[in-house]
Amino acid sequence: MANKRISSLSSLGGTPANDDIIPITDISDTSGSAQGTTKKVTVQNLLAGASAPVTSVNSLTGVVSIDAGNLADFNFDGNPILGFDATLNDQTGTAYTLVAADAGKVITCNNGSAVTVTVPSGLGAGFTCSVIQKGAGQVSFTASSTTINNRQSHTKIAGQHGVASLIATAADVFVLAGDTAS
Repeated sequence: MANKRISSLSSLGGTPANDDIIPITDISDTSGSAQGTTKKVTVQNLLAGASAPVTSVNSLTGVVSIDAGNLADFNFDGNPILGFDATLNDQTGTAYTLVAADAGKVITCNNGSAVTVTVPSGLGAGFTCSVIQKGAGQVSFTASSTTINNRQSHTKIAGQHGVASLIATAADVFVLAGDTAS
């Protein structure tokens, strides 16, 4: 394989293994050439250095699986996000106060008696979650040092199996939307 161009090598044809080796040019090391020195890196080392950890690449479809733990600044370049499941937070009591960790989650309220969901301050602009009235007990929303706005001044979910969303449009200012009632 001496003096063979990388572009003339045959394709892998499958998903690379973590221990497979990829050639890389280290431009900071000019000991082998003014343009850099060719070195090896394993797939595992390359993925470990990614800003949003890539967990796998499907070589047939090109779909990249990414560890969603740090996607705050990730640019999808117009590509769809596929295979996303929301995390459920099941609540069975008659009172629940939202926390920052509920961002992006679906809160299910399952009780035969009325349920109060408190919306506290400090969740931050952009916070969003959905709330489902799973049980017969009507779910109502209470502000705690926050403002909850609704187009019709509603403060409750309309009934069992109803869904409402809370979206913070500014710090401590929320919009309640969906299947709501007064």
